[in-house]
Amino acid sequence: MQNAGIVPSMRSNAMQNARSAHRDTDLPGADDNTQALRRLGARAHQLRAAARAADHFSQQDNDEDRGTASWLMSCGVGLAAELASDIDGLARALRDGSADVALQRGVSSVRVRAHQLHAACRAADRFLEQESLEDRETGSWLIACAHGLADKLAAELDNSVVPVRRPNIDKARMEAHDPQVVRAMNAAMPPVRA
Repeated sequence: MQNAGIVPSMRSNAMQNARSAHRDTDLPGADDNTQALRRLGARAHQLRAAARAADHFSQQDNDEDRGTASWLMSCGVGLAAELASDIDGLARALRDGSADVALQRGVSSVRVRAHQLHAACRAADRFLEQESLEDRETGSWLIACAHGLADKLAAELDNSVVPVRRPNIDKARMEAHDPQVVRAMNAAMPPVRA
């Protein structure tokens, strides 16, 4: 692979972005377990997107696109390993603490799915690195499997968290034609070019 020298630095950037995904998922009023599940769900959606993109690029005809699919699966292996490890840690914490039995069961099933996903990503990555056409086709099939598992994992994590309503904004205090609000909105938006 011609870009193998730059993959480790790109992989570390992708993993750093995945670790920082929790910034938007912290909501007031949720307990620590719910926050952890929300963060894991956000990372599962990132992994789902990477697997979906890898699946798309693996079906293309040129070598550059298939190389992109291979790189995406290399990133997916690291993301899946970290996600499975973090889910293992949450499962241990729930087991050691006095957590809800239903939550423990839910995390246990998610844990199995995360390890299946990691194994599929890892196998796809190995097969995509091979030279034979048959091995690369097997790698493409494994990418599709990883994509399906990532979809299921993200959905399971979404379903394991009770939805939380965000606090309502008091819209009565705002006027539709308040010049101060309009100025603030205009300042925040990029200028329109003709």
